Amino acid sequence: MASSWRCAWTRWSPPSTRSAEGPAGSSCARDSWKEGPPRAWVVKQCVRVPVFVMIRPRGGDFLYSDREVEVMKADIRLAKLHGADGLVFGALTEDGRIDTELCTALLAVCRPLPVTFHRAFDMVHDPVVALETLISLGFERVLTSGCDSSALEGLSLIKRLAEQAKGRIVVVPGGGITERNLQRILEGSTASEFHCSARSARDSGMKFRNPNVAMGASFSAPEYSIKVADVAKVRTLNAIAKNIL
Repeated sequence: MASSWRCAWTRWSPPSTRSAEGPAGSSCARDSWKEGPPRAWVVKQCVRVPVFVMIRPRGGDFLYSDREVEVMKADIRLAKLHGADGLVFGALTEDGRIDTELCTALLAVCRPLPVTFHRAFDMVHDPVVALETLISLGFERVLTSGCDSSALEGLSLIKRLAEQAKGRIVVVPGGGITERNLQRILEGSTASEFHCSARSARDSGMKFRNPNVAMGASFSAPEYSIKVADVAKVRTLNAIAKNIL
């Protein structure tokens, strides 16, 4: 298992990327193609930590069509071209198992970069079997909330998965991790790495605002509020993790 710990956050903006600066190896940044064109090269100019790019062609489930698979392969190639240090993806079959055929194909495109299986893992039918499948496929990490609503709620399973892994894959707790619960999660899971957003809301700079229109579903974030990585939260999480690990 890796000796260093990592935290990750997403939905980059220039202020967010600057919040990620820190000692090499102390954290890991995660970018996503979902909300715009490839940005790994921009992020890498702003931070001094590895940048792992999440490959996900859409929201929703993790059962992908042939055309979506082609999009994923193309995004992986773009991520590598723009300097990504690693890739993150996940794919399942309709019966809730790891899609070994698709994962094998995507892993081949990703190599030689390290690859993490994301929280699609939390939607599997049998996490014990799924973990062994990921190990046999060659994934370096798996991100999980312990198949529950948050890493704190799924802490007991995360610990069992880490014990099962025995260093063959890094089990990374993620989901609802904050400075208030990080110590309990790290101590309770024996994890050496973790994932969190470390974000806060920043008010939009727009002076004219139309209150009658929302660019998305009614449950989406407020139109004039922007989520950015919070440097104070990152530093606090850094300190907590370093004290424990």
